[in-house]
Amino acid sequence: METDYEKPTVTLAEENGSAFAIVGRVSRALTMAGASRGTVQQYQVEAMNGDYSHLLQVTAQYVNTE
Repeated sequence: METDYEKPTVTLAEENGSAFAIVGRVSRALTMAGASRGTVQQYQVEAMNGDYSHLLQVTAQYVNTE
């Protein structure tokens, strides 16, 4: 996946693991990494368009996870 930013690393295991918390944390990380507003919105739509497993798969496409 080609990006308009350098992929940040987001820790998923140590904090609240709810879908909304993950989307918020990743959205902030993308913004801080210089991702365009469109990229952040695309992530949010894609991530929330499925179950929790889908959310994690999409998240891993946009950021590095640990």
